[in-house]
Amino acid sequence: MKKLLALLATAFLAVSAQAGEFPDIGIDELKTAIAAKNVTVLDVMGSASYKAGHVPGAIDFRAQKDALAKILPSDKSALVVAYCGGPTCNAYSAAAKAAKELGYTNVKHLSAGISGWKSAGAPLEAAK
Repeated sequence: MKKLLALLATAFLAVSAQAGEFPDIGIDELKTAIAAKNVTVLDVMGSASYKAGHVPGAIDFRAQKDALAKILPSDKSALVVAYCGGPTCNAYSAAAKAAKELGYTNVKHLSAGISGWKSAGAPLEAAK
């Protein structure tokens, strides 16, 4: 029984540590940041999904990842938000880690993802 509890505790800590690498941002907070033009949003869903509809102003990370250093703001404390499909999707971490590796210190994760954004009735933007 002790071994099982120890195993469960270790698994919980590992999941918690991974989940906590980038703080979450809520949909309303992200909408406010977008309206204030105080955020760079990175869509990690892939180009086809991006073209179909994405968070307004988001950058297609998959298509732009090689130019990310030129696209992100010069202020390394600027808010950068990455998202993917939803709460169980971890693809966002590629963009979040890339921003962090470039020195950005205010990187967050929209854990609701595009599915939560749509469910909340938030507007989508189609690629031009």
